[in-house]
Amino acid sequence: MFKKILIANRGEIALRVIRTCKEMGIKTVAVYSTADAESLHVKFADEAVCIGPPPSTDSYLKMSNIIAAAEITNADAIHPGYGFLSENAKFSKLCEEHDIKFIGATGEMIDKMGDKASAKATMIAAGVPCIPGSEGILEDFEECEKLAKEAGYPVMLKATAGGGGKGMRAVWKAEDLRDAWDSARQEAKASFGNDAMYLEKLIEEPRHIEIQIVGDSFGKACHLSERDCSVQRRHQKLTEETPSPFMTDELREKMGNAAVKASEYIKYEGAGTVEFLVDKHRNFYFMEMNTRIQVEHPITEEVVNYDLIREQILVAAGVPISGKNYYPQMHSIECRINAEDPYNNFRPSPGKITTFHAPGGHGIRLDTHVYSGYMIPPNYDSMIAKLIVTAQTREEAINKMKRALDEFIIEGVKTTIPFHRQLMDHPDYVAGNYTTKFMEGFEMEA
Repeated sequence: MFKKILIANRGEIALRVIRTCKEMGIKTVAVYSTADAESLHVKFADEAVCIGPPPSTDSYLKMSNIIAAAEITNADAIHPGYGFLSENAKFSKLCEEHDIKFIGATGEMIDKMGDKASAKATMIAAGVPCIPGSEGILEDFEECEKLAKEAGYPVMLKATAGGGGKGMRAVWKAEDLRDAWDSARQEAKASFGNDAMYLEKLIEEPRHIEIQIVGDSFGKACHLSERDCSVQRRHQKLTEETPSPFMTDELREKMGNAAVKASEYIKYEGAGTVEFLVDKHRNFYFMEMNTRIQVEHPITEEVVNYDLIREQILVAAGVPISGKNYYPQMHSIECRINAEDPYNNFRPSPGKITTFHAPGGHGIRLDTHVYSGYMIPPNYDSMIAKLIVTAQTREEAINKMKRALDEFIIEGVKTTIPFHRQLMDHPDYVAGNYTTKFMEGFEMEA
């Protein structure tokens, strides 16, 4: 087992990893930018190393600084959390070169699954259902036009190096294809330095449902059932729940088996998530695979009583998994609390928290790195907390979330707490009747 793990991340996920390491008797090293010197992950780690100024490119994305921090503290493993370098093949390989275990996928695995076009080709070979469209990168507009006609409109153009909705265009009729092709490629080039595109059939009334998997170094994988992440704004998840209100036992079995099949086919090692789009007829299609821990992993932990970070560490240390699949025994909902103003188009709201009161009680979990007096820097993602509730039924979980949100007080900055409180009363959400388009018709009440 590892003696010391460096956490190459910040905020709540860094603190989350530190907690499990402490429970396992493993020493921890926090890294931080000068903007994060007062963050709780820095205070609670055994050691802390400043790795640069506030910009991510000069700190949390600066591979040489992170490797140097690991070497000077004699860390024998690095946990990347999510975001930043968690799905960076070069960083995974760099750790290996320096004889430091990267707690995550290998560089080869990240390369294979990180590029959307190659991931799709791999899944087709594995026999996992994929969305009709191009099997790889589109050579030119003529090929794009031909495949769009074959798949049938509407279609979706996507940048192969994309993320966060950049380089994506929905096209409803043939005459709009050229403009969408040009603008998507231009945006992808500007955002990722790569304008390669692929095309898919646009799934109508889609739900975004993902399957949590864990694979070990012996080629065995298991799944921990699904999470419904369909409530999104600009392709960014706002809230997640498990089990999905749209799920049936038969569909859960099919999707779980497909995710395990995909993972074992590529000999995946570590915690990962196979993401699917599910249409209104409950047909499901592979979308992408995230080769890291997900932001929303706590809801899975709560309904199956399983520490995913612990399992990541064990698998990285060469411990085999049990191989059994896990099914939800309760209902759990997560609300991402962002420092944003929901009454002003979710505008970021960095600044000093003057009052902070956390909700409590049975079935309440709060993952956060902030506190009263904490200064939220403007340099990073605006998520400052994850509020997770768990109950016997979905109805009970919604009522518990309402109560917890009413108790949750953060003053000094604007947050998305009012949005989530209104969401919990929305008749379509309460009925479980929502798709990835849900937010298009949502308006905040004064």
